[in-house]
Amino acid sequence: MKKVVWAFVAMLSLSMTMPACAQNAEKKTTAEKAENTPAVVNLTQAEFLKKVADYKKNPNEWIYLGSVPAIVDFYADWCGPCKQIAPVLEQLAKDYKGKIVIYKVNTDKEQELARTFGIRSIPSLLFVPKDGKPQMAMGALPREELKKMIDTFLLGKKK
Repeated sequence: MKKVVWAFVAMLSLSMTMPACAQNAEKKTTAEKAENTPAVVNLTQAEFLKKVADYKKNPNEWIYLGSVPAIVDFYADWCGPCKQIAPVLEQLAKDYKGKIVIYKVNTDKEQELARTFGIRSIPSLLFVPKDGKPQMAMGALPREELKKMIDTFLLGKKK
């Protein structure tokens, strides 16, 4: 009889602590997810049309759909310079969080999108201000040059 009572008490105390553990695990998972969320967002053509510009609907006019300026990195997984600039873009996306957004478009997977923008070399970076026309830059630009473009062209800061 003592063993049955003891087992019942053990199960009761375990059942009371499990929800608390589950809640803590859930909170930790949510915090970890936020921390591990990529700063740079990969885009498909369909997402590009919704988040950046619907060039099919407006073929003769650039209308940016975002709420903050953006950089679109046209890249490929096999490209050495693309791999070189990727961590720089990740860090810049974190540094300028809420002020700009950085997107990536895989030119191997999104060939029509790459053709539309005339991508012939990678990486190619499309700098998209909130208002006005975008500008394209080619090559793995140094961090300081990227910051300068972000500050002056995208954010309109004076030197």
